Amino acid sequence: MKILIVGPSWVGDMVMSQSLYITLKDKYPDAQIDVLAPAWCKPILERMPEISEAIEMPVGHGSFNLKERWRIGRSLKNRGYDHAYILPNSAKSALIPLFAGIKVRTGWKGETRYGLLNDLRPDKRVFQFMVERYVALAYSRNSMKGEVSINRSCPFPKLEQDPASQKSTIEKLGLSRQQQVVGLCPGAEFGPAKRWPETKYAEVAKYVISKGGHIWMFGSQKDHEVTEGIRNLLPASHREHCYNLAGKTSLNEAVDLLAACDTVISNDSGLMHVSAAVGTEVIAIYGSSSPDYTPPLTRKLHIIHTDIDCRPCFKRTCPLKHQNCLTQLDSSLVISKLEPSFNKGL
Repeated sequence: MKILIVGPSWVGDMVMSQSLYITLKDKYPDAQIDVLAPAWCKPILERMPEISEAIEMPVGHGSFNLKERWRIGRSLKNRGYDHAYILPNSAKSALIPLFAGIKVRTGWKGETRYGLLNDLRPDKRVFQFMVERYVALAYSRNSMKGEVSINRSCPFPKLEQDPASQKSTIEKLGLSRQQQVVGLCPGAEFGPAKRWPETKYAEVAKYVISKGGHIWMFGSQKDHEVTEGIRNLLPASHREHCYNLAGKTSLNEAVDLLAACDTVISNDSGLMHVSAAVGTEVIAIYGSSSPDYTPPLTRKLHIIHTDIDCRPCFKRTCPLKHQNCLTQLDSSLVISKLEPSFNKGL
């Protein structure tokens, strides 16, 4: 069997989608699974042993570009795919499998997709978690509700690590693993309503360094100002133990460095899901979003959030202009989750 997946566009969603690929491989061990996705997702797909090929999707997220979608679809036609799974909800995401002549096209009911999908699943809301919605597509329409549960039958993502790359990246960036390492991921591509304040992260970093640990801060170049702001909030004597890696690593390198951390503290972001998938302990901080939909898929997990009435609102920016869901979340709650490991002398 040859399977084409039209993958999601966000790094965190791509990580969670591995649960579907693992399920498909379990059901069809000899299947070839290819994923069509944006170029920035390729490093993540390369760490998934279930994937045969990551095919770059050149059409930007949100762009229709019917002519280009037709060209891509016709270019895939000769590959002879038997089945396509379309994970995004848009109508345009279902066009390429149609143009490629793939006979079975499975996905959830979304934007006017009748005819584009011929194995249309009617109501994804019967599943609470995004990962359940992904995995359910591997089962028949009649059996999926009884088969799929995050607590029983959804395999958790597991990204492969590259020890040689990890070692060389640590050496290149002048890092050390002789001390306990706590990673911080203070960015969030979605918007400021997901970002815990810099002052709170700085308080956590100060605690870790005072206990003899090191801080590694992760993110893209866009996050560099935020991570540098956290570092500058530390006492001068602490800064040499706090490494600002935002914008200094490729996504592949970040995967291996997150795997080298003892604990990662993160906003609800793609790097949070990467950290979970490489087996690192995760302390996940939720503001406007909710772990009741997209939790980190790991057993080594602490979830931190406030319980104020207005959250979760799922907005990019706080509609009430106060962002209390994050500003009222005290750093002591996060530090309390770190204390046992430092008290053990790890």
